[in-house]
Amino acid sequence: MNKFKETIDFLKKQGIENPEIGIVLGTGLGKLVNSIEIIKTIDYKEIPHFPLSTVESHAGKLIYGVIKGKKVLAMQGRFHYYEGYSLQEVTYPIRIMKMLKIKYLLLSNAAGATNTDFKKGSLMLLDDHINFLPDNPLRGKHYDEFGPRFPDMSQPYSKFLNDKIKKIAQRENIVLHEGVYAVMAGPNLETRAEYRYLIDSGADVVGMSTVPEVIVANQMSLPCAAVTVITDECDPDNLKPVSLEEILKVAGKGENFLVKIFVALIEEL
Repeated sequence: MNKFKETIDFLKKQGIENPEIGIVLGTGLGKLVNSIEIIKTIDYKEIPHFPLSTVESHAGKLIYGVIKGKKVLAMQGRFHYYEGYSLQEVTYPIRIMKMLKIKYLLLSNAAGATNTDFKKGSLMLLDDHINFLPDNPLRGKHYDEFGPRFPDMSQPYSKFLNDKIKKIAQRENIVLHEGVYAVMAGPNLETRAEYRYLIDSGADVVGMSTVPEVIVANQMSLPCAAVTVITDECDPDNLKPVSLEEILKVAGKGENFLVKIFVALIEEL
């Protein structure tokens, strides 16, 4: 708990006060920063006890500023299990944002579609998830300050936030699917047999992030919503090799719709 206090004290000394909304920007999804009236930018390496982003598409900066009159704290780049971090380290910033009193958490990610009706470049709102990671951020010593030892996960994504996001997408004529996100450890993409398994499990998209943060948010009673930018199509019967460059290119196209939704949502909160 002393580590959390040291991080909080440092950020408050940097002028970060009363952020209302926390944002996590996923792979290739950094453009939302252009919509922020930036007050302060801090490199992760400067923040006590923060992990460092090791993935080139993740900038590794904490940005404090204003969107549509609301104070936001945005992670430009997240952390992943495949980078070698524990899930406690991966979710450390979420706990910090909640301890700084954010009221809502918005997450984004890039993922592949196992649902063949979902096309790359479109968006999916997470309604539920399946956790295939071999670890859990709540494993280990429990601190009552963070919430219950056995948090309920019957509705991991806020209905209040999801309903608003769906209305915004409809109003803006943005294609927004809704479905189940499966998280795998990565960093390799899946085999044809694994995609078949994921389809049979009920997954609509598959990625390598987001779920640990959502588990921690639920434990801490922090309402959250997550939107996926679909970057590739994972049809096991018609599977083609895909590169990170292609994934980032498609993420960049879909990101414009994601930014529009998040900015409108923040304005309404």
